[in-house]
Amino acid sequence: MRLTQRLSACFVDRRNPALIEHEVETLLGQRLIGLALGYEDLNDHDALRHDPLFAALAGKLTARRSDCAPVAGKSTLNRLERSTQTPSRYHKIGYEADAIEALLVDLFIEAHKEAPKEIVLDLDATDDPLHGEQEGRFFHGYYDCYCYLPLYIFCGQHLLVAKLRKADIDGSAGATEEIERVVKRIRAAWPNVRIWLRADSGFARDGLMSWCEANDAYFAFGLAKNDRLNAELAEDLAAAAKESAQTGKAARRFKDFTYRTRDSWSRERRIIGKAEWMTPTQAEAISNTSDISDVSNDTTQREKRKKKAKRKPRATAAPTEPGRGNPRFIVTSAGKEHEARALYEGFYCARGEMENRIKECQLDLFADRTSCATMRANQLRLWLASFAYVLLSALRRVGLAGTRFSDATCGTIRLKLLKIGALVKISVRRVLFSMASAFPYVHEFATVHAALT
Repeated sequence: MRLTQRLSACFVDRRNPALIEHEVETLLGQRLIGLALGYEDLNDHDALRHDPLFAALAGKLTARRSDCAPVAGKSTLNRLERSTQTPSRYHKIGYEADAIEALLVDLFIEAHKEAPKEIVLDLDATDDPLHGEQEGRFFHGYYDCYCYLPLYIFCGQHLLVAKLRKADIDGSAGATEEIERVVKRIRAAWPNVRIWLRADSGFARDGLMSWCEANDAYFAFGLAKNDRLNAELAEDLAAAAKESAQTGKAARRFKDFTYRTRDSWSRERRIIGKAEWMTPTQAEAISNTSDISDVSNDTTQREKRKKKAKRKPRATAAPTEPGRGNPRFIVTSAGKEHEARALYEGFYCARGEMENRIKECQLDLFADRTSCATMRANQLRLWLASFAYVLLSALRRVGLAGTRFSDATCGTIRLKLLKIGALVKISVRRVLFSMASAFPYVHEFATVHAALT
């Protein structure tokens, strides 16, 4: 993909060329590989700078200066991450945000050999907890912590947008502008592609929906419950409760109707309501944990575990205790040719898979390590973690296709195939890495190597 080369073109290097030991491309490659291999701290690079593997990856086995290692240490990488818009004595490297954002979309487009007929863009906001006095920090009541509120947009496993935002905003803030930018670039490459937007109720805003309707894009967004919506579903919910009482199993019914808010929407829109009556066991389970694919305003897995740990234990419901209703709603621009149940269960609920992608970025590739003082530096850290995800996602898509790791997470790929022992021998003309013959995944390793070459 020439990832580091193309990413380095998004930076402005104002250093004196005669005094440069480590090029921007080398610095970025070292940082991306480090994140992919699990080295989230810059301190780690004070030892890694002497690692022959990093030197081989950088294509620079020796430094020009006798007192330097082949690749950079923590101080040089720190100056890269703290790049500024205006040059200063210690920060002479800057980045162009528009070029970096465009590169993420370009990599997505280039990953397809031919234009797809249809794509689905998943949007979500998540929390990025902060533990210092970073610029732009605010307390968020829903997440119960000081945090940033980054916006992510995925298409399947492809990451298109990772936008760092303050937490004192609506979850959908800036989503229309990001979607407009992304869709414009996609349609320039694929003029006839059908585009769907999918998100939870935090994105069911008139501005975003109106943009979709005006630009030939379809959407299916969750819709928060209220008294008017619940009244529309009351008869179906009662029928589902009766059916559940007779069968002893959960029952679902769907209703298709139109709805408009009193003030915030500019027009009536199609609503699909799910009237579900749950058994006591299901009701207890959903009270303790959230169903990723069906609950609006989801948190990350880590946050769910944290909130679950804070709850007091509940007594298990008796088998004879009646269940409870679980009405849910989505708003969509899809026509009647899309049947209500299939659109809800088969299409909308599949958006929960995006939560796994966010978890990979935050937990496996350290996208939540935003500990710099400025938002500009923290945005760059978020992008570096995002490109490390793009790198491992491409490895999974190209190299691991057809193997047992074709659906593995980034953390599993790192553990099984990358963080393995090897004997390193360095001669005048080559660096030889000899792996143990007892390596349990030697077949997969050879398959990946063949696929990549």
